[in-house]
Amino acid sequence: MDNYGLFTKTISLESLGITGATVRYQLSPEELHNLTIEKGQGVETSTGALAINTGTFTGRSPEDRFIVKDAITEDKVWWGKVNIPFSPDKFDALYNKVMQYLSGKELFVRDAYVCADPNYRLNVRAVNELPSGNLFCYNMFLRPDADELDDYSPEWHVISAPGFQADPETDGTRGKNFAILNFTKKIALVGGTGYTGEMKKGIFSALNFILPVDKDTFPMHCSANVGKDGDTAIFFGLSGTGKTTLSADPARRLIGDDEHGWTHENTVFNFEGGCYAKVINLTEENEPDIYRAIKKGALLENIKFKPGTNEVDYEDVSITPNTRVSYPIDFIDNIQFGSVGYNPKNIFFLSADSFGILPPISKLTPGQAAYWFISGYTAKVAGTEEGVKEPQPNFSACFGAPFMPLHPAKYAEMLIHKMREAGVNVWLINTGWTGGPYGVGSRMKLRYTREMITAALNGELDNVTFVKEPFFGLSVPQSCPNVPTEVLNPRDTWESKEAYDEKAHELADNFRKNFTKFEEFSNYEIIAGGPLA
Repeated sequence: MDNYGLFTKTISLESLGITGATVRYQLSPEELHNLTIEKGQGVETSTGALAINTGTFTGRSPEDRFIVKDAITEDKVWWGKVNIPFSPDKFDALYNKVMQYLSGKELFVRDAYVCADPNYRLNVRAVNELPSGNLFCYNMFLRPDADELDDYSPEWHVISAPGFQADPETDGTRGKNFAILNFTKKIALVGGTGYTGEMKKGIFSALNFILPVDKDTFPMHCSANVGKDGDTAIFFGLSGTGKTTLSADPARRLIGDDEHGWTHENTVFNFEGGCYAKVINLTEENEPDIYRAIKKGALLENIKFKPGTNEVDYEDVSITPNTRVSYPIDFIDNIQFGSVGYNPKNIFFLSADSFGILPPISKLTPGQAAYWFISGYTAKVAGTEEGVKEPQPNFSACFGAPFMPLHPAKYAEMLIHKMREAGVNVWLINTGWTGGPYGVGSRMKLRYTREMITAALNGELDNVTFVKEPFFGLSVPQSCPNVPTEVLNPRDTWESKEAYDEKAHELADNFRKNFTKFEEFSNYEIIAGGPLA
């Protein structure tokens, strides 16, 4: 078995059932970049980044995500359409087929870890069929020092075989692709898809089980940053709500942009060592940190070039609107050393409400915070998906339903406890439409949203007048520095107040209908945090 790269440590994969492989261990980003190009699997862009095409799958496939139902998970996981059970016997048989497929191949192995707080560190070994997949793992997982590899022992494995295709009839999968978590064997197995995000989200899903069940730690699909006084802010939000953009604040240091844990010691730590950002319509003016991070070492996915050049056309979504880039977090200048924050003071729930109903900023009670957290609301805009002709409500429990193995109410109860314990303010931010719904009104100006968040962080809203709006009972500030007063109350921005009231009732009804599946497991305080009208 041959080994290459900067490290001389010998890695055997035989304990996994992989034999005769040529193992390329702990290669540098430059080596992986060059190998991808040499193999004809990617090209270099004008900024030096590597660009690849992930093939048939350009995003996650939630219906092909499974969890092995065994003694560890049987009574704890919230089974259903999100957490689909997979039998241990079927897993073992499929696993053996994948290991046989990988045997004898050139494979790329990386030892890394997740969870930046040393008290919660989890060692993860990635085994990749493709060098670009291994580069993604370098970018996204935390990178141990060379001397830490001497006695490194992996606790979990991420195994990615994009070229393997399952047989649904015999393997128990829905299609030829799959992403399966096995908590007993501590394996995240991904096959039949080249979309790199499946690896990241596999480990994220595992931590969303491990941390609350075993470590008394609240896992969060969020970004987080730290102010000059050491106060930590947390940003929850689904794709397209501005989570990555708004947490990249020049006045604050970034802890991370997607996945964090909140410990019983009241620290907030990043799960990851990098960022995985959307690049659709990316400009240096609007998102300078992301734009400048796309350099040698960064990995772009499913982008197109401007004709006759290797300059990326960020407006071209002919492959997918889900164009992405991964890069190490230190590609951004303004980061929090060690990726750990203390003293959480403010939480922001971001919703891109394309109905134009929600206030641009409002303050939530603990019960409301839990209700909105479980709901995880944003709205799909017309044209973003096939058949979507007008705005549609989109609910994703805990702002990350596809990655939450436990019942959402469990995470919400942890949130309420953390809020009260730390004295945290929770704010609802509408980064969506004002003056009417999509197609009539306009998107809330980014500079206004930034000013409102800054005012909340600086305590400038502590002594202003708040008024409760009548449909959701949200407390809305009636003034905010550097923001026109007329935009703070959304009903006032609509030409027809009757049309606003009708749409507000409709949205409230959608919230109630969505929440029915959570009521059985939610306490009175959470249920009472829902719409009034």
